[in-house]
This record gives sequence, structure tokens and C-alpha cells, in this order.
Amino acid sequence: MAKYAVIDIGTNSIKFHIAAKDAAGQWSVVLDEANISRLGEGLQATGNISPEAMERNVQVVAEMAARAREQGAVEIVAVGTMCLRTAHNAQEFVKRVKDACDVTVEILPGEEEARLAYLAIKSGIGLDKGKLVIFDTGGGSTEFIFGQDERIEKRFSLNVGAVRYTEQILKSNPVTPAELQQAMTAIEQDLAADLHIEGAVDALVGMGGTATNLSAVKHQLAKYDPDVIQGSTLELAEIERQIALYQSKTIEERKKIIGLQPKRADVILAGALIVKIIMQLTGASAFTVSDRGLRHGLIVDRFA
Repeated sequence: MAKYAVIDIGTNSIKFHIAAKDAAGQWSVVLDEANISRLGEGLQATGNISPEAMERNVQVVAEMAARAREQGAVEIVAVGTMCLRTAHNAQEFVKRVKDACDVTVEILPGEEEARLAYLAIKSGIGLDKGKLVIFDTGGGSTEFIFGQDERIEKRFSLNVGAVRYTEQILKSNPVTPAELQQAMTAIEQDLAADLHIEGAVDALVGMGGTATNLSAVKHQLAKYDPDVIQGSTLELAEIERQIALYQSKTIEERKKIIGLQPKRADVILAGALIVKIIMQLTGASAFTVSDRGLRHGLIVDRFA
């Protein structure tokens, strides 16, 4: 079977996916993992990827590319999202990756990122009818896709990400009630300015690391299980419970929460706040979690 690899370089993490395609065109997952390597660390303050983050993430991509070749991948696709769309020195990162491992990083426009995510959702969760809103809130941005039945009606990316609110507002450890309220107000203002909902939403789907970690915490998964996460449901009351949980604990204490990736402990509170505001703005009392993301859509789109 032919194997293909995708390296999805985000603000907070790099996701690595290898899939094999058999003679009948059916896909199977060979490897699927993430490294929380923080390419966007400090980006909000300087507009640049820091030297430390640059070095760290070039090394991670190079290691992933080496592993893909060891696995026999016939092609490696590397893509960058919000962090590389906005960093002044993004092209330096692209060049350094090319020099390090001979992989060319494509910087995806926000709309293309959303289109590929939609492919992943539609191929993974049976939500074919009605008004569908998909969101993926990451470290640097939140992507939205609005669909009606099989059609994509609109797709866009907003500069609303967990790293920004964590670095700018949620600075205390543990976070104070005043900081929590300030962050909620800022997130609501930033989202409401561009997120316009017309009519009732039939289904809300969350994808990406924030949504999957929130689900893993709900299910108390000591070891991540994509089969449990895929298609799971998170209610507004559960999101509010987790917000209170994270707000009451220091970052070190959060790292001990079963189901939460330790490297996500500092940004999970801001991520949960973004999810809560999205639910409120869409009028959803619950949403479905998708373990599938941009990397799955990219595999289907490029190599189908």
C-alpha cells in the first residue's frame, strides 16, 4: 500500500499523520500524533517567531520528515496555518525547514484551511442534513465553516486563539476571577464582531486539540483513544465545569488532570472560554467532537 504523510504546523502544535491507501482506494491510519512545540510563543508581542521557537520547531519538522521516510512515505506534505500566515519572518522558517529536511512548507490561506477541515468532518461524521457549523479553535486562530446539507456556505478564519488570551490576560497562576471575566469579555467582543449567526444551527462540531482535550478530560482518558473522542458530545454544563476546574488550579496542578495533555495545561482555560462563547453565540447547548482535522482532509484532497 502507498503511504503518504502530512505535517500540519500550527501556532501551538505540529500534527503528524501518515496514512496508507490500498488498491481499492481505502485509507488506513499508520500514525497520528502531535507535538506541542509552540511555534507561536511570543508572536503576539513581537510579530516574529522567536529564535528559540524557530529552532525547536524546525527540529520537530525535520524529525517528523525523517520518520515519514523511514515508514516509506512516497510523499510528504507540510502546511502552515495562522502563525505562519502572520509572522513577519515566516519565510525564514520555511527556508530553514527546506534546508534541514528538504520539505517545502506551504502556507495555507485561512479559507483553504477551512475547506480542508470541512472535508475531514464530512468524511468522518455522518452529519449530512441541516445547518452545520464547524469550528477549530487553536493557539493562534479559530476557523469556522458554515454548511447547509452538502454545501459549504461560507468559511473564514478569525484571529481568536488561546495563546493570545493566555499571554495577554490570563497571567496569574492560578487565574483570578477578574482575569477570567476580562478574558471572557474580550473573547466575546472579538468573536461577536465577525461571527454572525442567521437562524437556528442544527449541528455544531468542534475539532482540533482544544475540543479533543476537553472531551478526553470529560471521559477521563489516561491514554488518548480516538475511537472514544470521535463523535463524542460535550454539553455547555460540562464546558462550564471544566472552566471552573482550570481556573481553580495552578498550571502545575492542571498537568495532573486525567485526559489533559500536560503541555496544553497553560492554554486550556482560554481554549475552553472560546468554546463556551462559540456555543453561546450559536445557541448550542452541546456540540459534537471530531478527532479528524486538517491533516485528514489534506490526505483525502491531495491523494484521493
